[in-house]
Amino acid sequence: MKLSEVAIQRPVLASMASAALVLFGVIGYTRLSVRELPDIDPPIISVSTNLPGANAQVVETAVTDVLEEELSTIQGLRTLSSSSSEENSQITLEFNLDRPVDIAAQDVRDKVSRVRG
Repeated sequence: MKLSEVAIQRPVLASMASAALVLFGVIGYTRLSVRELPDIDPPIISVSTNLPGANAQVVETAVTDVLEEELSTIQGLRTLSSSSSEENSQITLEFNLDRPVDIAAQDVRDKVSRVRG
């Protein structure tokens, strides 16, 4: 007998076999380990500044742009993003995975201190 004949003559058997295959597939999928995309925490450092009484444009030109220019020279920097709002500036730096976050944080502190001083 062919598979199609069995499925037509015994539809319950065919349905149960299909359900069993789907069930085994779902069980197998949930037990797969993740090797190519492991659960990691990328080294991210955030710099927040406050300039009382300044609007967003002044904060961007006086604080954010100056800090971005200085922070962009840090070795191992992957991405740099910033946002400026009224009286506040937020700069987020993401480093390469091989860069230790404590050393990167020290470099960020040094650059911010250089801008302040």
